[in-house]
Amino acid sequence: MTINLLGLIAAFTAFFSIWFGHVAVRKIESISPTIWLPSTIFAILGLACEWLSLEASSLQIATVFGILGITFLFDGFELNRQQKRIIKGHAPANPDNSRHAKILKEYASATTLDLLKREPMGLSLTIPEDARLLEK
Repeated sequence: MTINLLGLIAAFTAFFSIWFGHVAVRKIESISPTIWLPSTIFAILGLACEWLSLEASSLQIATVFGILGITFLFDGFELNRQQKRIIKGHAPANPDNSRHAKILKEYASATTLDLLKREPMGLSLTIPEDARLLEK
């Protein structure tokens, strides 16, 4: 009996690429003065990985590049969605970023509060209620 590691390789690649993508999107969107440049870089990386997955002679390597490629492509798209979350107040704005400072001026719903740094309550709260919880 031979052991097939493809499932394990795919699982680890998916888990760590999605984790990295989530963290990278939040951080890069927070500090980048524009969205188009990092989105373009993610798209190029994604397309390059997909091309490498098609050219790879090993099924394991093709799997890794295929998963990384689609993750990078999705992260490029997710940068735009993160900006929309900031406008809605669902993610914190970075007042030191000129693009975010403009969003904070133009949209009353935008906030600098990181709502992920509070304990879950199991109910919807308003921004002032969240602010009071974060102060505790």
